[in-house]
Amino acid sequence: MRSDPLFYVVAAASFAVLVILMIGIAGFGRGGDFNKKHANKLMRLRIAAQAVAIALILLFVYLRRGG
Repeated sequence: MRSDPLFYVVAAASFAVLVILMIGIAGFGRGGDFNKKHANKLMRLRIAAQAVAIALILLFVYLRRGG
């Protein structure tokens, strides 16, 4: 599994979702001007990144099963 380059792409996409989510949660926790300016953009970006990650995970599973 680790020899498959798609595994690393899936891991990077999942990590990107995690980073975006943590930035959004931290901004929400602090509140203030940053949250007002960037909260919606960050959550839309997270949803898009999450959709890409899910698609890549499904592709990975499909290809690993012999698709």
